[in-house]
Amino acid sequence: MPRVLCLLLPLIALPGRAAAHASEQAVVLLLPTGFYVAGGVASVVLTVLLVSVLPDRWALSLFRPLALGRSGGRGGAGPLWTSAAVFLALGLLCVIGEIGPETPVRNPLPQAVWTVFWVAIVLWQGIVGDIWRWVNPWSGPYALVRRLGARPLLRYPRWLGHWPGLASFLAFAAVLLAHPAPADPDQLAPMVAIYWAVHFAGMVVFGPKWRRRAEGLTVLMTNYARLAAVSKARGRWRLGLPGWRYLRFAPPPVALAVTMLVALAVGSFDGLNETFLWLGWIGQNPLEFGGRSAVVAQNLWGLVGACAALTAVFAATVWLGAQLAGAPGTFATSFRRLAPAILPIALGYHFAHYMPSFLVDIQYTIRTASDPLGLGWNLFGTAGLYVTTGFFNTVDTVRVIFLAEAGAVVIGHVVAIAMSHALAVGLHRSHRKAAISQIPLATFMVAYTLFGLWLLASPRGA
Repeated sequence: MPRVLCLLLPLIALPGRAAAHASEQAVVLLLPTGFYVAGGVASVVLTVLLVSVLPDRWALSLFRPLALGRSGGRGGAGPLWTSAAVFLALGLLCVIGEIGPETPVRNPLPQAVWTVFWVAIVLWQGIVGDIWRWVNPWSGPYALVRRLGARPLLRYPRWLGHWPGLASFLAFAAVLLAHPAPADPDQLAPMVAIYWAVHFAGMVVFGPKWRRRAEGLTVLMTNYARLAAVSKARGRWRLGLPGWRYLRFAPPPVALAVTMLVALAVGSFDGLNETFLWLGWIGQNPLEFGGRSAVVAQNLWGLVGACAALTAVFAATVWLGAQLAGAPGTFATSFRRLAPAILPIALGYHFAHYMPSFLVDIQYTIRTASDPLGLGWNLFGTAGLYVTTGFFNTVDTVRVIFLAEAGAVVIGHVVAIAMSHALAVGLHRSHRKAAISQIPLATFMVAYTLFGLWLLASPRGA
């Protein structure tokens, strides 16, 4: 029965038949999105009711993975070689960023950073498994330095924990959301080079622990890798409901838990700052938007505010849940234990928010790969690829896109609710206490479902 429920949960998450705003907003506004939003929220509410009455053993069984086969070790030196290759490719991309075409859609550096990495690789990491171990640009070069005899100069301070990683990820998010021209190759190239150099220097001084705890992208990718449905455990590949590994881990440190919340806040603000509502709040006419350079300070403060507000609201719901369950002393542990349940929501919204731009930008990426320097080459036969955006111009195709986006948001919340309940069961060791403690957090997740679907359906002016 638990395995059957595990299969049914994604189906419950799908919005019912309705009519929605779609992705590109000119056509989106022609679709009756209210029905889709209502269906999505209703799906999440039904999930809350379902998991609240599940016996504890069934709730935990949902996250019991199936053994697939032996893993065959950790991959030996393979990840180091691929990491070294990615480092060389990144260096070449930075050079091309400086000397190649000035237009972002014709220069491969912006395509590699914002399309291949920030959309495709991040989604792969959270859905399929840990690809970052193979493609991060630090492990390979650091292994070479170690082979040449270098050793860490200092021990990484234990008290720092993952706080430098949180700061590093926030710096990345600030470029993504507030920099006037994050896709400008001339400006992106030195930023990428400096970011790589700073963290490589940290590894040289403090050893590989620096990358695991102080490099923000690795911290984020490690969180998502542990969310993936397929992973290795006890020498075998295993498949389970996303998040099953978090039920086996100790609660993450506070800084790591906050980073999980910040991942959702960054994605949400990336959608909010394009809406008419936000532009109205900061005094911008959405129909005469002055460009990103006019809202740098507002977006920075908005980013900080979104991260602080989401963390505070999550903490408040966890605290209230502990009070209602009669276990106020569990707040600190509950905050850390339940934070991973936010990751499915963050990943679902990451998919939903970036799907429309990815459908277009990946075409530019494929075309640019054949002529990276803009010299008229056709290395892979794709330089003449016609880039189409026609799927944003018809109601039928836009409906499909919006349903995929809305489905990702709702499924993310459904998995998060099931995961949160299972984590609470393990924490409180009592079905009654676990169910009561989840009331505030479940209410928050239902409200956030409505907010996420509203963001997808809202008109945008930026």
